Amino acid sequence: MIEIQRIHHVSLAVTDIEQAKNFYKDILCLEEIERPQFGFPGAWYQIGNQQLHLIVHPEAETLRATNELSSKEGHFAFRVKSYDETVRWLKEKGVEIYENPTSKSGFAQIFVADPDGNLIELNTEQ
Repeated sequence: MIEIQRIHHVSLAVTDIEQAKNFYKDILCLEEIERPQFGFPGAWYQIGNQQLHLIVHPEAETLRATNELSSKEGHFAFRVKSYDETVRWLKEKGVEIYENPTSKSGFAQIFVADPDGNLIELNTEQ
């Protein structure tokens, strides 16, 4: 039997590391951490006890062909402290968002896409 303890990291393919780093640092306010020299560009971020790994791979099959926001496509979610503050911050930064404050999931949702179209949910308790 496999006993999964937690998610360690999520890896996302990106095409332009500097553009991606600007989004994850300046828009989502993530803390970049040291990354081993793998011989290809990327960046790692610490998020609580988990990590987000960005990998430059323009030919990746996982890149979405659109930045259209939808709650039905594959995505990962960050829990945020304040729904209203997060919406205000994203709008102030000019980020397109899809709001779902009364989701049937039981938590208020905000969806954004990074520069490569990777879909990210930001949520809080309703």
